[in-house]
Amino acid sequence: MNAHRTSRRRFLGQASCSAVSSIPLLNTLLNLRLAGSIASAAPPVASEYRAIVCLFLSGGNDSFNMLSPYSGPSSTHDDSRTEYVNSRGDLALDLEDLHRIHPTNTGVRTFGVHPSMPNLAARFEAGDAAFVANVGTLIEPVFSRAEVIAASKRLPLGLYSHSDQIEQWQTSVPQSRTGVGWAGRMMDLIKGINPGQAVSMNISIDGSNVFQSGITGAEYAVNAGYGDGSGGGATPLTGYKAGYDPDRPFDNTASTAVDSMLAQQYSHLLQETFQKKRREAQQAYEMYAAATAPDLPATATFTNDNPLSRQLKQVAKAIMGRNGLQAARQTFFVQRGGWDHHSETLSLQEAMLGEVDQAIGEFWQALVALGIQDQVVLFTASDFGRTLTSNARGSDHAWGGNHFVMGGSVVGKKIYGQYPSLALNPESGNDLNPLDTGRGRLIPTTSCDEYFAELALWLGVPPSSLPLVLPNVGNFFTPAATGPLGFLA
Repeated sequence: MNAHRTSRRRFLGQASCSAVSSIPLLNTLLNLRLAGSIASAAPPVASEYRAIVCLFLSGGNDSFNMLSPYSGPSSTHDDSRTEYVNSRGDLALDLEDLHRIHPTNTGVRTFGVHPSMPNLAARFEAGDAAFVANVGTLIEPVFSRAEVIAASKRLPLGLYSHSDQIEQWQTSVPQSRTGVGWAGRMMDLIKGINPGQAVSMNISIDGSNVFQSGITGAEYAVNAGYGDGSGGGATPLTGYKAGYDPDRPFDNTASTAVDSMLAQQYSHLLQETFQKKRREAQQAYEMYAAATAPDLPATATFTNDNPLSRQLKQVAKAIMGRNGLQAARQTFFVQRGGWDHHSETLSLQEAMLGEVDQAIGEFWQALVALGIQDQVVLFTASDFGRTLTSNARGSDHAWGGNHFVMGGSVVGKKIYGQYPSLALNPESGNDLNPLDTGRGRLIPTTSCDEYFAELALWLGVPPSSLPLVLPNVGNFFTPAATGPLGFLA
């Protein structure tokens, strides 16, 4: 017993100190089915349920217009609004169009939410939402442009690259490329909390993704449905229908054949494995379809011609069906692409942020109708922020950006992390803003690890196992001793 405790402490110490080595160690332990001795997640009390929803804005959202200064000083200017206008040029939003918000933790400073996002602003002012400022991929803290130029700090692979940064936001491993996501590693560790295992703890409404891919499993992908309101939900085996339908003789024949195949026992390992997967897929479909068959409450309405609303409707249905799915913990993945606005940012963002705001407003109303708003947290992610400077009325790829979280358990009406100075460095001479690496590409002041750690701990990952989910987290805080940002209660 003492030897076991010693080896476990040694392992956890190595995991928190060595980001590179922890992933292969985790893979080995999981493949040996020893993860239970590491992730000592306490079982939830009866009927307790928690879920996180990742809203991925792929393409790189220009988030310093989603959340911009309204009044008060910055660290480099006595009027942060003037500084914002000077740096953004023709990308600056008009002050009178913004939804003014009053964070309780920023002193005299106030901020403005994008004109197309009244629902987000309202949720913030009501205390059900918060912003996390200037988040980005980091291996270790980076404090200045001088450190970047001198290469004195390890930097993420492929900075400013869509493919690399999307992967890194979904894996939280910026120093190497991997197909295993942080929600996948989280699932590997705590999925035993769920009484049922037929349907994955991780559910995607936008196909396969790295975020939810683990060592022992992957996401369960469902369909968002169509603009006319049809479709949506789990996808069955093609041509298969359980039971007998006198109006579908061909499907009856095909289904009988499939049932016969699934009932067979095979001596060939590959054949048996293939059929086992088909049996599991059919079992998962039947469970998911039954659990999500009931209609949502009448007050939970979603807009069919908004693709993101359709995705979040399916999330709401899966949450409503959590008991049928035997799920105490879940993650969901939804996505809205098209944020790579190298031109016409203002007009494009006006429409797209409006879609996002409409969808999250409808989702919040659905959670309230289900009485589950305190047990679900929606958070945003994106490839990167964008340059403060204009590029023909657009903006280019950058680094740090702003994000929001929404849910009844969010300690809201606050901006977490450090909202940075938006000053631009001069082309020559001393730096005015140490975070500006050029053209308003801002070094993140909050790491993805700090952002994600809050969500992972809330979902049930023990602090001692957090380095297995987020290998670099020990470079930013000590999980067993101190908490991350504090935006979840």
